[in-house]
Amino acid sequence: MITSIFSKSQPINFIIVFFITLLAFVVGRLGLPTEHFTALFILEELGLFCVCYASILLVNFIVSKNSLSRKSNYEILLFSLFLFTLTQTTSNINILFSNFFVLLGLRRVISLRSQIEVNKKLFDASFWFAIAALFYFWAILFFLLILVSLAFYNDIKINHWVIPFIGAATVFIITSGISIMLYDSFFDTFKSLPEISLNFNSYNSAAYIVAITILLSFGIWSSLYYINSIKEKKKAFRVSFKSILVSAIIAGVIVILAPVKDGSEFLFVFAPLTIIITNYIEIIEDKWFREIFLAVLFILPFVLLLL
Repeated sequence: MITSIFSKSQPINFIIVFFITLLAFVVGRLGLPTEHFTALFILEELGLFCVCYASILLVNFIVSKNSLSRKSNYEILLFSLFLFTLTQTTSNINILFSNFFVLLGLRRVISLRSQIEVNKKLFDASFWFAIAALFYFWAILFFLLILVSLAFYNDIKINHWVIPFIGAATVFIITSGISIMLYDSFFDTFKSLPEISLNFNSYNSAAYIVAITILLSFGIWSSLYYINSIKEKKKAFRVSFKSILVSAIIAGVIVILAPVKDGSEFLFVFAPLTIIITNYIEIIEDKWFREIFLAVLFILPFVLLLL
């Protein structure tokens, strides 16, 4: 049932995903302190929801534009289900915006495949990653994705290795300039600073343990098949698939380093993980196993609501 609906790209898929995302967004706010329902408050919440849903649409664009799947919509379904599984990912405003800018940067990195306007794409990618780091410092680790991708392409042009640093420096200079004008200080506009915490006690609850175990198990299992399938892809597309895997690893490192571990940090993992799992789902030959695989992910959020 689920596989038959999302195995092809069609408008109803986006409607279903919209309501799953909306449900995840609402549930994620039930435990948060609420303000008076003023017009401004409602507009702010609508804006944040739009960022959540726009992130899903952006993942769909990246996948379809770069042929990272077989024209299915599993990636948007999985993203919305992951949001519903860990609803805390919808509650941190800075991470929501940071992840959105990371996706904009990821889009430019993946588009290097065409080898058209490489200088512009490298600048754009580093620019977006640097902006993402303004909202959440450790998002700057995605800058490494640019360098790793250049290495995958065996790019030896010096300017291609220099431009990403220029893009990041541009954001730093502009932000510092604004900070000096507004606060007479270099760093007051920087929202996030490099802090680290290796204390995972906040994950010590039934809901977290079940959610993280399922997502980690499915992710690792799918990654084994994903890695093996890369060599079967067309040569021009292999770097794109490798870049997705690298971005998943970087996102995992961010989760480990996150100074505040409230679940929202897992948002960075969702985009690459959905693409990896989507590729695995598409190669499953037994329809019943594919249905069970998706059914577990579909039922999981509702089970967690009871824990």
